[in-house]
Amino acid sequence: MNRLRGPQLWALLVSVVALATATSTRADPLAALQLLRESGCGGILPKAEALQHRELLDRTAQQWAMGQPLPAATQRAGYRAQSTEGLHIRGPDSATFPLLRRSSCRTVTRPALRDVGIYRRGSDTWFVLATAYVQAPGEVLTARALQLVNDVRARGARCGERVFAPAPPVRLSGTLGGVALGHATDMAERDYFEHVDLEGQSPADRVRAVGYREKLVGENIAYGPETVEEVVKGWLDSPGHCENIMDPRFAEMGIGYAAGRASARGLYWVQVLAAPRT
Repeated sequence: MNRLRGPQLWALLVSVVALATATSTRADPLAALQLLRESGCGGILPKAEALQHRELLDRTAQQWAMGQPLPAATQRAGYRAQSTEGLHIRGPDSATFPLLRRSSCRTVTRPALRDVGIYRRGSDTWFVLATAYVQAPGEVLTARALQLVNDVRARGARCGERVFAPAPPVRLSGTLGGVALGHATDMAERDYFEHVDLEGQSPADRVRAVGYREKLVGENIAYGPETVEEVVKGWLDSPGHCENIMDPRFAEMGIGYAAGRASARGLYWVQVLAAPRT
């Protein structure tokens, strides 16, 4: 009978522990998916970084399992996704690794996917892999401006001597945002501060020039504020600007800002509000 010496026995114990760990990992559905990703599906594809487990995607997976289309489930869960992929498998936990390896290697190892959620019911497992939508700085500012404007419209406001009842929310318009940015940039580069530009074009003229069909146009401008909170507060403290923000006829808005380039180097802000022609 052969006896194992110390180094041999140690190697055997390490192998047994490694085998037990791998078996345990493969029996956990989420861990099995991570192992496939980090190993490049056992070496047949490039390896990818581990996914981040997100509770919002767990909710997404549950909604998807209940019959919601994946995009609707993602939105309902509150996860802002740039892209999503759903995987549904059926079988015991021990079958997760081979099932995913046979059917979904390319999805599991996509490097652009960064987050994961999971929902389990009986022998069914739903995975949602996703990439979160990351707002550019300008989009963050625009979304914040919209929130501030709609918050005050929802409450109602006093604008000087006039009291405005709550008004319906406005929605963002990319077209109006472009007009606002264009006028802010023009004022910043050419060192003036007026609603009518140096060519004599009014806010309504600028809106029409880009093909926007309007019934009504309003414009707020400001110079100096450094944050969107500061500029909206300043407009609300000014009766005429406040009336524009609270006017219930307006349904869309855009906002833009630009840094001064001449003698005045502060920020120029423009908000354009409009009622589109139906």
